Amino acid sequence: MKRRGGVLLAISSIPSEYGIGGFSKEAYEFVDFLEDAGQKLWQILPLGPTGYGDSPYQSFSTFAGNPYYIDLNEFIEKGWLKKSECIDKEYNNPEYVDYARIYNTRFKLLRKAFKASGITEDEDFIAFVKENEYWLDGYALYMAVKDSKNGRPWIEWEEDIKLRKKEALVKYKELLREDYDFYCFQQYYFCRQWYALKDYANSKGIEIIGDIPIYVAMDSADTWANPELFLLDDECNPTVVAGCPPDAFTADGQLWGNPIYDWEYHKKTGYEWWVKRLAACYKLYDVVRIDHFRGFDEFYTIEYGKPNAKEGKWCPGPGYDLFKTLKEKLGNKQIIAEDLGFLTDSVVKLVKKTKYPGMKILTFAFNETEKSEYLPYTYDKNCVVYTGTHDNETVLGWYKNMSRKDRAVAKRYLGINSAKQVCDRMIRECLSSVADTAVIPMQDYLELDNTARMNVPSTLGTNWKWRMKKEALTKELAAHMRSMASVYGRM
Repeated sequence: MKRRGGVLLAISSIPSEYGIGGFSKEAYEFVDFLEDAGQKLWQILPLGPTGYGDSPYQSFSTFAGNPYYIDLNEFIEKGWLKKSECIDKEYNNPEYVDYARIYNTRFKLLRKAFKASGITEDEDFIAFVKENEYWLDGYALYMAVKDSKNGRPWIEWEEDIKLRKKEALVKYKELLREDYDFYCFQQYYFCRQWYALKDYANSKGIEIIGDIPIYVAMDSADTWANPELFLLDDECNPTVVAGCPPDAFTADGQLWGNPIYDWEYHKKTGYEWWVKRLAACYKLYDVVRIDHFRGFDEFYTIEYGKPNAKEGKWCPGPGYDLFKTLKEKLGNKQIIAEDLGFLTDSVVKLVKKTKYPGMKILTFAFNETEKSEYLPYTYDKNCVVYTGTHDNETVLGWYKNMSRKDRAVAKRYLGINSAKQVCDRMIRECLSSVADTAVIPMQDYLELDNTARMNVPSTLGTNWKWRMKKEALTKELAAHMRSMASVYGRM
């Protein structure tokens, strides 16, 4: 990797007129800002359609895109929608996304545009549907059926469609044809608009870092359309689910509930589904960060139906065999391994063997022992350093909430006296380190406190909502960022 720097900002956090960030002119303006600021990378969160809890890490599909991000202005220009019906001043809070409001209004607008479009006769649309049939057919039907059953998860559907019996698939596709086409319409415009934005960023010398969770959601088109890929019983109910064992922070462990891959089956197919998944990712992104990389070495399983993750067991993952196959099929693609948390020797060896850069989080570095693998002087070049990620406090919030002893260590290391200095100093520590790549959350460049935090793991209701104010992107900030990128050799 070249020495470079970038910014972490979710698509949903981009300013816009319509309640949530998307592929509108404001996204292009953000790319222009990154260029002016001397940045080479824009890291985003997963792009998939969100479900319960609004988490981009629990998506209805690992292949599909979030229709909330579609720029409505294109439909207004085509005459399919009126601007007055797209703007809702009551819910367009410039600081937070109101997901419930958007869920109840956005699909109505998209459906109106769909009906006005006559898209089903369009040659480009027909070609898109055919080209992406391997995932789009299952996703569009899954969403159409789900809507017809008031959003119930597929494991609660009637047996014929739950188990994907041929006659049921034919029946529902005929019965719900308009809804099926509507979901294809969403994906067509999502892809058109995202590819255009990505091309624009690439033309400015900026690469996109995408983010994918290792697991898919149980209630997803991936699991319903491909039950053979997972450890399910004859009725397509999971036998075991994913999670993490108890630790010093969680006495009951973490019960994620995702289905577990049948790795023996995947190996027999030459990891065909994973090859398709990563190939699709590299149409969307230039670099892919894979969440919970440890799970490829070994993973924790909990018997389905258990109330918590106290009782579970570790099982071996596919190991290097999967990545050897991916390299053979796709070539040497850019991957970032999320290798945070407790790591066994075998996980460390796997990351080293793949040669993928791991992650360093600077806010993890400071404690009263004054010893940490996250301190910059311990890094080697092949890593990606962050002040923090979407799951962490902002730097300012972290500093204010530190224990007195830990803060004293940080102040000595950073050479600071107050909270006013901490964001700039922490960013400089990242940028000046030997790490090939440094990515800074936009909240830390803006020196925001925890009111701008993106996610608090294992909580619901307040996450994924932060939006950046449009006036935040000043010429002075771009000049400051560019100066630091230049000083620390990241231009």
